[in-house]
This record gives sequence, structure tokens and C-alpha cells, in this order.
Amino acid sequence: MAGTSHRPVAGLAALVGALIAVVLGFLTVGVQASVEPHGLPVAVAVPDNAPPQLRGAADRLSGQRGEALSWQVTSPAEGRRLLADKTVYGVLELAPGQVAVVVSGAVNPSGTQVAQQALAAAGQALSTAMSQATGTPAAPVRVETLHPASAAGRVAPLAVSVLAWVGSLVAGALLIVLAARSGRRVGAAARLTQVTATAVLITGVAAGFLTLWDSSLPLGWDVLGYILLTAAAFAAVQAALLRLLGIRAMVILAPLYLLAPNVAGQVPELLNPAYRILLWSWTPFRFSTEGTRSVLQGTPGVTTGVWVLAALLVAGLVVILWPARTTRSATVAAPELQPAR
Repeated sequence: MAGTSHRPVAGLAALVGALIAVVLGFLTVGVQASVEPHGLPVAVAVPDNAPPQLRGAADRLSGQRGEALSWQVTSPAEGRRLLADKTVYGVLELAPGQVAVVVSGAVNPSGTQVAQQALAAAGQALSTAMSQATGTPAAPVRVETLHPASAAGRVAPLAVSVLAWVGSLVAGALLIVLAARSGRRVGAAARLTQVTATAVLITGVAAGFLTLWDSSLPLGWDVLGYILLTAAAFAAVQAALLRLLGIRAMVILAPLYLLAPNVAGQVPELLNPAYRILLWSWTPFRFSTEGTRSVLQGTPGVTTGVWVLAALLVAGLVVILWPARTTRSATVAAPELQPAR
């Protein structure tokens, strides 16, 4: 019967489509659908000379059991230091007649948004309860942002990571395709040239977009250097995999792009524990994103990213420059001509 021979192929195609749907669902909508705070670290700060009832309120607030927030009681100065070090995502400052939520623009905006909403709600409830107990008007909750960031400043760190990965991916794949069409082998020199040129050009592209989005963003040597390191590390790792697997490496490299906006764009405390362990724990995008955010805002948190990206760069270059195995074909000597008898 016509078309019968194609049934196994059709079934295989349907199976591949289903597997791709599983991967995409796991890496994209699954991450977003399961976003929920799990032990998001926050602090409640009271002055050392605070009234006993105010310190008691802070202790009761920190003693609340729940899986969403993880509270700690501290002083205002220590709370702001923890926020600057990115140990907490927000601080609820309590003072006589005053309630303030302190957040930072140098912290991942997804964690900051959740922390600000939770702290504002807790601060308003506490202010209302205290006003009812004392018979005074409830103090409004004031929001203060340290290291304020514009909309472009909040988006730029993740955008730079995406540009570096996608730009390097296209350049590496195009080199393989063009070499295959010309029938030439891609040597180490060509791969090294592609990695270097891609890193420099992507850094220029990223700097241009940052200037276009927000001209007030700093573009000093520290910012440009970190972007250059990110682009070089991504390009080197991709070139190494493309050398080992050829164009088949795209099956691995292309889906990894999905990890950037969906996993690296979140803080680990908002991810489902399974995603936190299986994806967030190793994705290089979180180091490039958080490191770029730190250098843009001039805050700590760059050292780890520098070490990780430098290690990726070195590993990629080692694979690229490692001498290829050469097989020498055995030469068979031609038999001597025997004189005719």
C-alpha cells in the first residue's frame, strides 16, 4: 500500500516532536509556572535604642514560620551592609513612628520585586497593629532604593549575556557551515581568530546597545572588560564543542540559550528546588548576568564570575588549540619488476 513504508518515519518524527516539546516545556514555561519564593532571605532592622515593644514586634515578625521568607533581626546599618553584599533582598526598617522598606537596584530585580512587595505588606500590617495599640495614626510605609537602576540598567545584564551567547553561537556555526561547503578543514588558527573577533565585536555591539538604551550607564574599562570576558568565554566554549561534535553541537548549544531568560533571570530562592539543582546551579548565564549587574552598579559580587568565566575561557582554548590526531597511512612498497623469462 502506498505510503506504508513512511509510517515508521512518521512515528519517529512525532516522537522527536514530543521530546522537543518536553525540553521546551521544562526549560521555558515550566520555570515560569513554578516561580514561588522559598526561603527568600530578608531582614528586619531596629535601632539599638528602640523601645521594647518595637523590638518585640521585630522578634515576632522574624519568628513567623513560613516557607516564603527567611527573616533575620539586625540593626539598620548591618541590614544595609547585608543588602549591599546581596546577602538579603530587602530590609524592613522599624523606628518609632517610621516604617521603611529598603531595597537595592544592584540586586536581581525579580528577587527585589518579591521582597519589596512582601516587606511592604508586612510593614503595613505591623504599622496598623501598632497604631491600634497606641491609638496613634498608622505610619505610612516608605520605600528607599539603594543604588537605583533605570529600566535599562535592570534589563542590561541579562541582555548582554543573551547577546554574547547568541552572537557567538551564530558565528561558530557559520564558520562550520562555510568550511563544509568549501571542503576545507577548520583549523585551530581559524577557530582562535573567530573566538577573538567575535569577542571584540560582541563587546562593541553590547556597548552600543547600552549607550542607546541608557546613556548614563557606565562604560568604563571594568564594564567593557567583563563583557569582553563573557563574550570570549562563551565563544571559546562553543568553538570547543563545535570542534568535538561538529554542527551536531548545535543540538546542545541552541537549547542552552533558553536557560538565560528563564533560569538566570530568576534568583534561586524563587525557583522550584528541582530547577535550582538541575539548571540554575551550573548555568554560566547566572555568573555573566550577576557579574555584569555588579560592575554596572559598582557593587561587590564580581570575583566569582571572573573566576568561572576565566575557567570556561581557558578550557575552551585548550580544546581548540589541542593538536589533532594524525593517522599515517602505511606505505606499501611496489613489488620489483621481475625480468620476463
